[in-house]
Amino acid sequence: MIEILDRDGIAIVTMSHGKANALDLEFCESIAAHLPLLGTKARGVVLTGQGKIFSAGVDLVRLSTGARYIREFLPVLHKAFAAIFEFPKPIVAALNGHAIAGGCVLACATDRRIMAKDSGRVGVTELQVGVPFPPLALEIMRHVTAHHYIEEVILGASTYTPEDALVRGLIHEIVAPDALLDRAVAAANSLAAVSPAAYALSKRQLRQTVAARIRREGEAWDAEVNDLWVADVTAQRVREYVSRTLKKG
Repeated sequence: MIEILDRDGIAIVTMSHGKANALDLEFCESIAAHLPLLGTKARGVVLTGQGKIFSAGVDLVRLSTGARYIREFLPVLHKAFAAIFEFPKPIVAALNGHAIAGGCVLACATDRRIMAKDSGRVGVTELQVGVPFPPLALEIMRHVTAHHYIEEVILGASTYTPEDALVRGLIHEIVAPDALLDRAVAAANSLAAVSPAAYALSKRQLRQTVAARIRREGEAWDAEVNDLWVADVTAQRVREYVSRTLKKG
């Protein structure tokens, strides 16, 4: 599911879970387990995908199996997002292709996002699918998206070209595809050049608003979000979306 290669202290983490790096229970558990270990070994991390997809988001086919799976999956999805967003050392996303829905959130949880030119689209399409945002996912998107675009990005549920994603704050930089990995490693090295302790503390300070809001409101939002994710009407919308978009079902 995850391949790790060391390049002079920068861990290149390649997600390799099927064709689309779809976020399911086992894949999220793997992300949540590996990231803390890298925090003790690597100076920084580059997170990337394979082929034409960084991550297509939550595995909707698995999601449609029912409430039992969903109730087990959502806390693990939170752990995967938190493992990246709270990672104390520099972590850079090298977007090799599409980063959609939860895949976009996964990328936006990193410190810096670099995308290959003409490689795909970026955006959070949760409302198209019919599911609300888990609290941490929404806060990550609020944290990175340019303020005057946040409602468009969340409520519009659109995907964007790299150029439009750059304007909205979803990515920081666009590079030629063959330069993507080297540029991401260079960015991770640059961020890792400062004091690790100072970097970790500053990162926590910058993200303290997210942490405070999750502590204050997350439990209440979780209950409402969970209820909607397992509702019959949501399951029907997910099945319709899968049938229409993925040609399955």
